[in-house]
Amino acid sequence: MDHSKTVFLDRDGVINEDSPDYIKCWAEFSFIQGSLDAIARLTRSGWSIIVITNQSAINRGMIPLAELESMHRRLRRAVLDSGGRITDIFYCPHRPDEGCGCRKPKPGLIVAARDRYGIDLSRTVMVGDSAKDILAGRAAGCGRTVLVQTGNGKAALRSLDENGQRPDHVAADLDRAVRWILDPPGARP
Repeated sequence: MDHSKTVFLDRDGVINEDSPDYIKCWAEFSFIQGSLDAIARLTRSGWSIIVITNQSAINRGMIPLAELESMHRRLRRAVLDSGGRITDIFYCPHRPDEGCGCRKPKPGLIVAARDRYGIDLSRTVMVGDSAKDILAGRAAGCGRTVLVQTGNGKAALRSLDENGQRPDHVAADLDRAVRWILDPPGARP
């Protein structure tokens, strides 16, 4: 598959509703309205979708790895059933105190995806709902970053603005982010 156009998506707060108690099983997984259709539109437009997600609930002992993998299989199936395709899912199981290189805002997961698929990161878009997502996209060299206002997006925008790290675009949700990705300003003659 051609990965010249790749969108990296955070999971919780972008594709599905986030929870301060973590998403620990499929019963707690609830798609944000319009997210499945948005992923399907990206797929139909020739974009590869790779999910990049921090999942410290693993190393916190809150969820077995097998349960996370089961949720991700079901996520991929729901996306397929809606006409989309997730190329891969990269996750960081580490707690913040473990000092790994893969936990966002560090770029390790995006770099691993680049290496696995031969992606030119300058042509990619990172979409997330937190400052960590935007900072990881920037640190990895993603061409554009988009902050969605679902999940933690509103607080993240304040934090990013205060630190001079504003994303390239702010969208209400994944649906609006995809509209901007597929038809960016200045793209029409």
